[in-house]
Amino acid sequence: MDVTIRPLGERALLCEVSSLQQVAALHALMEQADLPGVTELVPAARTLMLRVEKRAVLEGLGVHITNLASRLDETAELGQNAGEEVEIKVRYDGEDLDDVAKHTGLSTREVIAAHTETSWTVGFFGFAPGFAYLVGGDSRLVVPRRDEPRTKVPPGAVALAGEFSAVYPRTSPGGWQLIGSTADQMWDTDREPPALLSPGATVRFVKARR
Repeated sequence: MDVTIRPLGERALLCEVSSLQQVAALHALMEQADLPGVTELVPAARTLMLRVEKRAVLEGLGVHITNLASRLDETAELGQNAGEEVEIKVRYDGEDLDDVAKHTGLSTREVIAAHTETSWTVGFFGFAPGFAYLVGGDSRLVVPRRDEPRTKVPPGAVALAGEFSAVYPRTSPGGWQLIGSTADQMWDTDREPPALLSPGATVRFVKARR
């Protein structure tokens, strides 16, 4: 894997790669490596930021990162297999399920099959606490956002937008296409850790029995 490493202030480095899957894979490897002096890893769509406890840690850190990235060339599917696997039970009753079928040219039954038969990987978090951007699913499910966002999307709504799938962790506005719902809580402050998912984790959606 090719990775570009840039300084970011006095206590951080920014790693730039070419895909979300590579971010997830590199993040998982760094978690496993437990790099000394690194206090936080912050993944995003095409970058991974490393915060360190002191400036001296930055010396030589780039070499460690490059060595880790070279390991990904040996296992192209590492990003799909790294980390824990989480199963999320879904009722495919979303208001936009029929629209997604029209966008994709699939039947609603085929949309559900495509969503459940391919594993997804947690790429990064954003928008709201516990809102995980899931990548690596069936390429036929790439759909646009809604022309008019909803002012209120309920917690547990399972959605698609672009190349991503996600589960809304709490009530919020949103413009993603809603295909289902789950009773699984994505974010719970009484749980440790509060987020159900973690970067690099594999997610399997399972059709819930009514």
